[in-house]
Amino acid sequence: MIAPIDYRLRRNAFGRLELTTADGQTHLDVVPVRAFPISAADDGIGLVDPHGRELAWIERLSELPDELRRLVETELAQREFMPEIRRITDVSSFATPSTWQVETDRGSSRFVLKGEEDIRRLASPALLIADSHGIQFLIRDRYALDPHSRRILDRFL
Repeated sequence: MIAPIDYRLRRNAFGRLELTTADGQTHLDVVPVRAFPISAADDGIGLVDPHGRELAWIERLSELPDELRRLVETELAQREFMPEIRRITDVSSFATPSTWQVETDRGSSRFVLKGEEDIRRLASPALLIADSHGIQFLIRDRYALDPHSRRILDRFL
């Protein structure tokens, strides 16, 4: 594993990340991966090759030079899609499968919850809900939801 000052990270002509180490070795199609995407999103980011081997480790995103930090943040934003549920407006049924209508940080959405097992408890009070297509929806703090949303959610927990 190498420290940030021991490599150069840039986009190649195809828009993919490539990492060049101090000894001149270039790794193509590098992907940043968060170690703890929900509980510590800006701490512990690995730069991995297409086979999942870690090439470099970023202890804290905030400690990177601005240009490198923006490049990694942009790549993470393109790679990660996890809308955060702000409000549950309606469910078709309290039995599964059920269709949920929600308001997220990215707008309103509708998805199908196949079963209660698709609602995972994370570090309290967070929840992760997987829809029938595998899209993950995050509820960062279920206790911060409005009373109507909490009542609906409690029926499934």
